Amino acid sequence: MQWEGVVEFVAVVEAQSFTGAAHRLGMSVAQVSRQVSALERRLATRLLYRTTRKVSVTESGQLYYRHCRPLLDGLHEAEQALSLTRDTPSGHLRLTAPVYYGETVIAPLLQRYLLDFPAVSAELNLDNRKIDLVAEGYDLGIRLGPMDESSLMVKQLASRRHHVCASPDYLQRHGEPHTLAELAQYQCLVGTIATWRFSEDGRRREITVSGRLRCNSGAALLGAALQGLGLVQLPGYYVAEHLASGRLTSLLTAYTLQDGIWATYPRTRYLPPKVSRLVSYLEAGIGQGDKAALRP
Repeated sequence: MQWEGVVEFVAVVEAQSFTGAAHRLGMSVAQVSRQVSALERRLATRLLYRTTRKVSVTESGQLYYRHCRPLLDGLHEAEQALSLTRDTPSGHLRLTAPVYYGETVIAPLLQRYLLDFPAVSAELNLDNRKIDLVAEGYDLGIRLGPMDESSLMVKQLASRRHHVCASPDYLQRHGEPHTLAELAQYQCLVGTIATWRFSEDGRRREITVSGRLRCNSGAALLGAALQGLGLVQLPGYYVAEHLASGRLTSLLTAYTLQDGIWATYPRTRYLPPKVSRLVSYLEAGIGQGDKAALRP
């Protein structure tokens, strides 16, 4: 079998575009297009329909893809098995994480990891959307909250708690809520979704809240809470420092919801050292969650 063009063709099918395939492979769009065209000429078969807006797979292309994908998976596993014979992590690593958590927690740990393992290079993409790790060619993804990714390997790195907080100044002016029903009487700083999540009698509960300010940035909502504009619900990594300093007060602690911080990676028989060592590195660095923020 001749491999020229096969990798590029599979990448185009999975990315559904030449541009996405080029980014995934670290090539130019023109290079990817030339390789796929050469493959089609060699096979004397059209594999893809190309328009200015869209790439679609022909019936022959779908058949060829179904046979090529397992072959490439086997080749990748063979390379991973070989890499496991080396103790020191090496190679290029692609990982993704949510923006704020990635900036404040993952990026500093990754930087230390790269200092410790100079044979590894890395690309960190910070994005709040749920990225398809396999289709977009990622080795590792960091996910926050409930985890239902049955198609991926998953390892919990730490716990995450959602804290309702307010500044002492705001509480002095408006008093402190003691039940979930009382939230309707308070100015709540609202994020993308106008519901706050709690745990009540061992069950997950969602409460719809409202207020004068709504914003899709947790950092901006934190700033508003520090200024005394209302109550906010944020994960511990946003507020732990301010709870410890007294600039914020934790409220409704009997209803605090806890979920997870997760490392996710594509299912594979052999996990290369560059990934397995980083997962262990992150688990040790993150620790057991926001311990400082757990105290009322």
